Amino acid sequence: MNDRVATEAYDPKTVALLSFSKAVPAFVDGSDTPRAYLERCIETIEALEPDIRAFVTLNLDGARNAADASTERYRAGRPLSTLDGMPVGIKDVHETEDMPMRVGSPVFEGRSSGWDGAIVYALRKAGAAIIGKTVTTEFAFATPGPTRNPWDHGRTPGGSSSGSGAAVGARMIPAATGSQVRGSILRPAAYCGAYTLKASYGAINSLGGFPSAPSLVHVGFIAGTLADMWIASHCVSRIADGDPGHPSLAGPATLPRPDKPERLIRLETAGWAATEANVKAAFEDYLGTLADAGIEIVGRADDPEIEAYERDLVALRDVIALILTYEGRWPLAMYDDRSPELLSPRVRERVAAGRELTPEDYAEALEWCAAFRARHEAFAGRADGFITLNQIDPAPVGMPVGDAVYGEPSSVAGCPALNLPLLSVQGMPLGVQLMGFFREDHRIVANAHWLVHAVRGIDTSAG
Repeated sequence: MNDRVATEAYDPKTVALLSFSKAVPAFVDGSDTPRAYLERCIETIEALEPDIRAFVTLNLDGARNAADASTERYRAGRPLSTLDGMPVGIKDVHETEDMPMRVGSPVFEGRSSGWDGAIVYALRKAGAAIIGKTVTTEFAFATPGPTRNPWDHGRTPGGSSSGSGAAVGARMIPAATGSQVRGSILRPAAYCGAYTLKASYGAINSLGGFPSAPSLVHVGFIAGTLADMWIASHCVSRIADGDPGHPSLAGPATLPRPDKPERLIRLETAGWAATEANVKAAFEDYLGTLADAGIEIVGRADDPEIEAYERDLVALRDVIALILTYEGRWPLAMYDDRSPELLSPRVRERVAAGRELTPEDYAEALEWCAAFRARHEAFAGRADGFITLNQIDPAPVGMPVGDAVYGEPSSVAGCPALNLPLLSVQGMPLGVQLMGFFREDHRIVANAHWLVHAVRGIDTSAG
């Protein structure tokens, strides 16, 4: 493993990742172009990719062609969307017509459907420049890929959206897609110092890729700025629609205006006991800053219903594990039947565990989840949202992708959740998580906009 340490310590007050939104006015007035913006991204990729290893496949010719077409549209005054010309990485669980989908496994070696998944199709229709496929873990949960953390190359970038988090955190690209069952969008964004919105369940079309626990999988974007995170999520959702039976994201096409939350519920979750003391201290200090700004913070000691909810969050760990194991029986059991030698021990262990589960086990878990979602939504009239952490520690040394515990509640609740890269420990990013209520993504993003801009003094107005 390359253990060279990156020289720049992470400081949330000074670090600036790539912003596409800030570049758009220059595209409009002709002082910059999408092709020139793309070439700057490619220059960074060529310089850093040998160390970061964020991409499994690059299609620079295809990205250049898309950027050239976008440049001509801006010159003609006819951009296709808010994303026209944006260089984007695609997590290698989504199908692309021009690149293979490997899902981190030799089972998929050389596989290409020749079609785009829904999210990729929407990005192309919006005029984005698809630059490549980003590394993921084996079947998006098992053996880690080779990607390194951009802030310390001896540490993990998290998983399973490993390459997406690292590519954005390294300023290679302004945005990349992610997917999550447990914490696979939130945790890589937190470890790599990026923004993310894990959208409400079903709000961004997940069809066209590897089928990972369909009742729990969420799609989202990891981005260098809050504005790029939102415009990518909203634009793609409106073009590709939501999953069948679910509407697209509501709200404006551009970043919602800042809206100060009046009351937030702080959550410890099942992760608090495992969280390092310096991480806890940084979070508590941040909550004090919010209280000083006039936001009411309430927790388990203040309300017996919050205490009951916290106890649910401990039980939730076993429930989510059961569901993803049961729903993963297909196609993993099929791969085990045909090519067991191509699977890691962890995948084969999950297959074996899935074979032991019964339909009754699954039905009981689904009933628990339905009741939990109702309990979560019952807080909607009592607070603007929930605030917690996204990690128990700074990104761990080595390649294990870290603990997903803080990402699990929002996946079961189906609610929107954000990573806000507002803190740091040991010179590494530390993410604050905001959770909202189902299909109210734009409202919690507006709250996040206020926190980032007003409390930390980070200018998000133009990206």
